[in-house]
Amino acid sequence: MSMRSVLLGTVAGAVGTAALDLATYTDMIVRARPASETPSEFVKKLAQDAGIAYLSGDDDDAKNRRSGTGALLGYANGLGVGALYGALRPLLRGVPLPLAALAAGGAAMALSDVPLVRSGVTDPQSWGTSGWLADALPHALYGLAVALTFDALAAQGGD
Repeated sequence: MSMRSVLLGTVAGAVGTAALDLATYTDMIVRARPASETPSEFVKKLAQDAGIAYLSGDDDDAKNRRSGTGALLGYANGLGVGALYGALRPLLRGVPLPLAALAAGGAAMALSDVPLVRSGVTDPQSWGTSGWLADALPHALYGLAVALTFDALAAQGGD
């Protein structure tokens, strides 16, 4: 593992996060659905458990802070999974790109969904087919964007 690979993975994670956001916002337009409140609810639950008053209140300032914090957690997930992908991909060159892409997308989805489920903020049994697709498809696109971007950037420098 080289620092260069981790950095390229982080860049690939940023591209993947942009792809995920584009897919999510397109879905919101097509289906006229509202933005998810789940990240904000998760932040509120964490803040309440930790006794962080400026994030756990019901006033507009606290709601806005939770919204921003939830979005930043999504970026941390996307960049972090990208960095991990960058660390691992050179060691797993024999893994076909589609499989590596699905693994990256699956990891990002698990790292976002498992804490939400474990905290009790959401229940996947209540999502239905459209809910699962609205989660799985953007994460699959995230993984594909990460894999393609990393491989293209790594090819430039021999990683």
